[in-house]
Amino acid sequence: MLDSDLAALYGVGTKVLNQAVRRNGARFPHDFMFQLTPEEVRGLRSQIVTSNGKGGRRYRPYAFTEQGVAMLSSVLKSPRAIAVNISIMRAFVQLRRLLDSKSDLGRKLQQLERKYDGHFKTVFDAIRLLMAKPAKTAKIGFRR
Repeated sequence: MLDSDLAALYGVGTKVLNQAVRRNGARFPHDFMFQLTPEEVRGLRSQIVTSNGKGGRRYRPYAFTEQGVAMLSSVLKSPRAIAVNISIMRAFVQLRRLLDSKSDLGRKLQQLERKYDGHFKTVFDAIRLLMAKPAKTAKIGFRR
């Protein structure tokens, strides 16, 4: 997402957002954000019909990845950014609980399998397939 779009979502000005990023540069490695190239900016201008004259932006915009968006919520001070940061932390806690419960389920399945030997091998194999991690998908986005 572009810095100007994120600034609107977080309820701050684009200048304030970019200033917070500069002040916290160590928190934004290249895989969290990057600055658009002049060619990409020209492509955006032709798509959204912005001024090529004195109006509009004087600097190339920044684009943020998913991780960069999450990091922004921790460095911005607006009430909306704080609420987003809290929501992200709660989501991480829920995800951790889900992963922990899945590992407990795996241990219980192993105990049952030992107890019932080969009688239910087909059933246990099917359950294991359902619990397996999904295949990795290709990442979508910009690469530097």
